Amino acid sequence: MIDYGNTKGLSLLQELANQGLFVFTVEDAKTLASRIGLSDNYLSQVLSHLSQAGWIIRLRRGLYAGTGSLPGGVQVHPFAVATRLVEPSAISHWSAMSYHGLTDQIPHIVTAFTPQKVVTPTMRRSNAKIGRKHSWDIWGARYEYVTVILDHFFGIEDVWVDERFRIPITDKERTILETFVSPRLFGGIGEALATLEEHIHELDLEKLVGYAKRYGKASAIKRLGWALERLEAPPEFVDRLKEIPIKGFRLLEPTRPRRGSYDKRWMIQNNLLGERDLNEASKSPTERSR
Repeated sequence: MIDYGNTKGLSLLQELANQGLFVFTVEDAKTLASRIGLSDNYLSQVLSHLSQAGWIIRLRRGLYAGTGSLPGGVQVHPFAVATRLVEPSAISHWSAMSYHGLTDQIPHIVTAFTPQKVVTPTMRRSNAKIGRKHSWDIWGARYEYVTVILDHFFGIEDVWVDERFRIPITDKERTILETFVSPRLFGGIGEALATLEEHIHELDLEKLVGYAKRYGKASAIKRLGWALERLEAPPEFVDRLKEIPIKGFRLLEPTRPRRGSYDKRWMIQNNLLGERDLNEASKSPTERSR
């Protein structure tokens, strides 16, 4: 079996690589096995041999990836692993922020979002640590997923992260919007405000405002509009967010206590800073520079 596994296994990996299948399913392997004279009866043994040899790795049941350990082999990009572990999914949140150059921080976790229910290996462990997010841990990398409803699974573009891997990832505007939708996942609204201020001139504001209205979360719409107005974005974009109806005040920073001044125009309570700094924070950049 060793010689057969070596010969047929390497031939199978070559066929998969020729098809660009560096991450592949058992069904992918079955489709190509007949080309090299490998019967279905021996396929599972060949895959097992390849795995034991360290030439492929089992990502989950029925899904494998090449390790790049063979001469001329290809190291699979972590984004490719993430978006094949759960389908459909797209790179998002911190990973998308880093990819688009919207943060100087280097994420130690690969993040993606998906409309699918996600069941990770850690969910099946009875001794899983309470409070730790469920994830996959593969090749020393950690993969985490945020589940969204299907209507919120938009703003995705396919990008070539290198010469072999084309990956779905949230575009700049959808990535920025997520910081206002889920500020807790970014450590607070401060990250959203700082990122928007630094990169506003790189953004398609028409697209950003359209995404916010399409998402339909009133608190995110008002936080974003409040921030755009203070950054002196063109009124045609600001006004489109201001006109969205909302009942009750929303906290600017949802992770902090309900305190601070009220902005009735945006129905936002500015609880981001200390009381003596709230008036200064509510001014536009032009007003603060005077």
